Amino acid sequence: MSVHAFIDESARDSRYFLCVAVLDPASLAPTRKQLAALLLPGQRELHFKKEKPPRRRLLADRIGGLAASTLVYVTSRTRKTEEQDRQRCLSEAVRDLVSMQAHRVVIDSREEQDRHDQATIYRALGGRPSGTGVIYEHLDSTATPLLWIPDAVAWCYGAGADWRRRVMPVVDKVINL
Repeated sequence: MSVHAFIDESARDSRYFLCVAVLDPASLAPTRKQLAALLLPGQRELHFKKEKPPRRRLLADRIGGLAASTLVYVTSRTRKTEEQDRQRCLSEAVRDLVSMQAHRVVIDSREEQDRHDQATIYRALGGRPSGTGVIYEHLDSTATPLLWIPDAVAWCYGAGADWRRRVMPVVDKVINL
């Protein structure tokens, strides 16, 4: 069965985290609905970095209970190499998603920098994306609540301690590069 994947990142100190949330097609709509219900009045998206600690705890607990699994790719980083570190993680993630028979991959947009991701994905798919059956696109996180999962998990995993514990129920695998 094909899966859908949603990708976001977090950077903390000397480490870079790329998180991939993987969902079965049947769980897409119910999970979207659960996430949208977490919005406060007037709020258009959940973005972990912008939330206050008590709300983060609530959100982390709720996201930890969703019907999703995540893969967290971790590598060291410096300001000079952050883009290379991201592309290294993304390349590995795309290879893993192909083996999982991913159908659709949605990546949180970084606007002008999306071109780097596109080049990496093209290479990771062997220069023949249409032959793999993988459809990928960049979207703003306000466009799909499912991007909020990897945002929260990457942030919490990177923060460690109690934050990490709260999201571990949805962390299927951690890949250290």
